[in-house]
Amino acid sequence: MRPALHFTPASGWINDPHGITARDGRYEAFFQYVGGGTSWAPDCHWGHATGPDLLTLREGPVAIAPGDGDDGIWTGCVVHDGAEARAFYTATSVPDFGIGRVRVAHARDAAWNTWSKGDVVVEAPAELDLIAFRDPFVRREGEGWRMFVGAAGRDGTAHALTYTSTDLDSWRYDGIALERHSAEREPVWMGALWECPQVFDIDGYAAMVSSIWDADVLHYAAYALGSFADGRFTANHWERLTWGDSLYAPSLFTDADGAPALTFWLRGIRGDGWAGAHSVPYRLTVEGGRLIVRPHPDVAAHRTGVRPDGRVDGLAADIEWESAEGTLTVSSGGDVVTSISREGGHVVVTTPSEISSVPVAGGVRVIVDGPVLEVSSDAGVFAGAVKPQGRALEVSVTAGEAVVYGLA
Repeated sequence: MRPALHFTPASGWINDPHGITARDGRYEAFFQYVGGGTSWAPDCHWGHATGPDLLTLREGPVAIAPGDGDDGIWTGCVVHDGAEARAFYTATSVPDFGIGRVRVAHARDAAWNTWSKGDVVVEAPAELDLIAFRDPFVRREGEGWRMFVGAAGRDGTAHALTYTSTDLDSWRYDGIALERHSAEREPVWMGALWECPQVFDIDGYAAMVSSIWDADVLHYAAYALGSFADGRFTANHWERLTWGDSLYAPSLFTDADGAPALTFWLRGIRGDGWAGAHSVPYRLTVEGGRLIVRPHPDVAAHRTGVRPDGRVDGLAADIEWESAEGTLTVSSGGDVVTSISREGGHVVVTTPSEISSVPVAGGVRVIVDGPVLEVSSDAGVFAGAVKPQGRALEVSVTAGEAVVYGLA
């Protein structure tokens, strides 16, 4: 069973989305890809897909592959400065792939299907005792550019290192933009490595969104809010962003309307000969001093109309539930796909594989798309795998109002 609107590979394994770019009326999306199997391996490639939105992506040929001194092509970003497109990616070597290097590749055709590798432009600073270094993220800063790279110190400190450039060719190390030791646990634990640390400006704040890694275990996504000046991030607020065992590796991008947005990797979603999926896109705002993620308006554009009886012909539904308590149940073929029980500021989400307590604020949005479940509110996002058994979904609630839409 494949989801209809969540991107999955035709075959093989995918994980982190990255390099998502809106241009010329369509989206380009890149992702870590391992062909020929359904398990992660260090010899990752950059896969590539395009579509009018991120819910209708069509997979194309591999964009960047190992070779030419690279054993693995890991996560990075794409910079399109108007003249050309460049991919900054993590180049790894086995067996010691923890410490990567940042290498550049250049698009050689208008469709961004063919890329040629250039130089290694950044390496881990020798003065730091690191066990991990990867995941470049580049943003415009004034007339120049700034890069952030995730790093883990041997002492358990997570770092966001930073570099500057005037021309995207030569880069200068500018020190540690933000760091936090893994022993700190309040108000949220941030692990020993920030994978994919992405720093951006939003609604008068600086934000850093990252994935939380420790001792080869992938945990969740979290963020910091504060201010950024002269290459240094001052964090005033830390908070967890995701719950459950599925969501990881959020990729920041600017959508077609110029707004900041995220897409996540979904773990645990798999089928016959393929593994991995990407979430629906989420648009970002800051409200009440917290980062808010809400399903992107492109999701609502795929609604097929209100279903007043709660029954959806098909296995994709978008549900808006307003209630301070009660239970929302999604069934298929007579079996419960998921049960979501709310009491005040939390919901308990029950799926075939896990039971999770998730904080919520305001209304709850539930998206079911074949084997994918996403539950979001202004307090964050949950995702997990489900197993519909029939050909239609039925939604029922014990309290509050649920508006049910089909999706296609």
